[in-house]
Amino acid sequence: MREMKIGFRNPWAYSFMALFAVFMLSLMMINAQGYVKGYSGTSGTMLNLALYLLPLMALMLGSFSLTGEKEEGNWELLSTYPLGTLSFLAGKFIGLTIVLLSIVAFGFGLSGTVGWFIGNGFDFSTYRQLLFFSISLSLFFLGIAILIGSLARNRWQALTIAVGVWFFTIIAWPSILIALLGMMPYPWIKPAVTTLTFLNPAELTRLFTVVKLGGGSTLGPKYYDWILWIRSFWGTPVFLGAMLIWISAALAIAYGLWERGRGRG
Repeated sequence: MREMKIGFRNPWAYSFMALFAVFMLSLMMINAQGYVKGYSGTSGTMLNLALYLLPLMALMLGSFSLTGEKEEGNWELLSTYPLGTLSFLAGKFIGLTIVLLSIVAFGFGLSGTVGWFIGNGFDFSTYRQLLFFSISLSLFFLGIAILIGSLARNRWQALTIAVGVWFFTIIAWPSILIALLGMMPYPWIKPAVTTLTFLNPAELTRLFTVVKLGGGSTLGPKYYDWILWIRSFWGTPVFLGAMLIWISAALAIAYGLWERGRGRG
């Protein structure tokens, strides 16, 4: 409850909410396809918009929340209460999750309502898949943000690390992936693509959503096996399991770092 109150009072949260809503609304207004279904230019553009904006938003809000506790001395006060580190981090994660989901819901709700009125809306299954993509992306990077906030000593360090992670996973990833695969023997390429994709939550979520929207043919022959398993019965459970492992691992490392710092005083 405390984290939710702080989050909804944070001007950063409303700035991101306004930015996300304006971009989604603008994209919906200029949509010339009318009723959007499946993977298309409009749904692909909206997917890319969320891919660029939501990870940065989650990284900054989450890491700043933890480093703010250190800089302002709130953690020293909280340490005098019978509050365990696990409860502290879990409360942070759950509270920030509600704040982030409120931002996503507002953006999608506004654009969906306007699209319905002007007749340029989304098919329900497409709209649902894009919403699931945005939620998954936010949760992935919120877990990473908790880890960054545990590593950084102040907001400037958190900002530097967060922007670096965002740039590496979103902007530089295609070039890095092509460069690495170009140096490998041909038999290693397919296993390397699978391994590296699971190591980047943004790429994993993007591929999963593109295939679910019916745009798997745009990925190329190297991803044929991905198309098969994502469309299978086990596609969604495997993706959710990977997301759970990613978030749990990030929170576990953050817990160890926080406990270590707490033990040292």
